[in-house]
Amino acid sequence: MVTGPLFRRWPTPARLAAADRTAVEEAIHSTGFFRAKAKSIQGCCQALVERHGGEVPQTLEELVRLPGVGRKTANVVLGSAFGNAVGVVVDTHVGRLSRRLGLTAHTDAVRAERDLVACFPKEHWIALSHRLIALGRTACSARSPQCGACPLEDLCPKKGVAVAGRRR
Repeated sequence: MVTGPLFRRWPTPARLAAADRTAVEEAIHSTGFFRAKAKSIQGCCQALVERHGGEVPQTLEELVRLPGVGRKTANVVLGSAFGNAVGVVVDTHVGRLSRRLGLTAHTDAVRAERDLVACFPKEHWIALSHRLIALGRTACSARSPQCGACPLEDLCPKKGVAVAGRRR
């Protein structure tokens, strides 16, 4: 919702890095934590200009050195922008569904990612994240999973899902 207008207003890392911080905060206000995010966005853009000639690096190691970029964001950028699968994006949805499906027992994203990359071939890593996120937003929500509407119902052990007053 905010990236389109943000990038139309400041189309290059150099312009976004030089933008008035208050204007950037206003542009991303609806995302929450907008002050910290504006600071990270501008710091990232400054680093892109200074260290990478205004271009987004294409390695995990370089991406995670940018302000505000962690492993999850780096995996999103590499997979979605460059088609490079170096890992599985583990957000809250992917983590929750991976545990419910019995693919990991870990709540730590890095450990959960290690388990997921061991379960699936590399060529499926990018799509896996997108599909689990979509499923987590629709049928398998945190508070009220709709197991009957889930395409994985027959395969899912439903770990952590309340059933008749108890958890599995």
